[in-house]
Amino acid sequence: MEINPLDAVDATETGPALDRAASRLNMLVAITVAILATFMGICKVKDDNIVQTMQQAQANKLDHWAFYQARNIREEIARATIVQLQLAAPGQSAAQQPAYATAIASYEKIAAEQKKKKDELRTLADDDQKQYDGANFHDDQFDLSDALLAIAISLLAVTALTQQRWLYVAALVPTGFGLAMGLAGLLGGSLHPTALIRLLS
Repeated sequence: MEINPLDAVDATETGPALDRAASRLNMLVAITVAILATFMGICKVKDDNIVQTMQQAQANKLDHWAFYQARNIREEIARATIVQLQLAAPGQSAAQQPAYATAIASYEKIAAEQKKKKDELRTLADDDQKQYDGANFHDDQFDLSDALLAIAISLLAVTALTQQRWLYVAALVPTGFGLAMGLAGLLGGSLHPTALIRLLS
């Protein structure tokens, strides 16, 4: 025995009235799905660009920290050389003292330059991390929007199959939240359910 999904519809609606109601509901479902699919496509383009920004920020951060370590090693070598020269200088003749003083001053200058450049690289790496975190914030919004709209489309598919109006209304709940998160991502909004994102990450 085959089950007819239309059997679940209110028995008071029969014939042409039932057909019109089902047709209207199907039209609403189709329009809603089309709007959601278009919106998800737009969000996907923006989200892909954000992911590229995150990848670039991460690569820049790694490069800056690598250069930071190189500058740090150079600074430490310069400072170790200064200590060696300072320890050796007292045992040298008066004629050699100016040469040691010049060498010490030269290495002190190198150490100071390396420290300055090292600090600049630390600042750049911190800026890269902030850029990554900012992009990740919006990436989370798009991820949540995508999940919510996928749930909504699933509910709409069941609505079209069963012709249950209450399912259409239920589908509007994740639709609303999904659209809100997507718009927040597109417009750079601060809407971000941190606890939920943490649970899903």
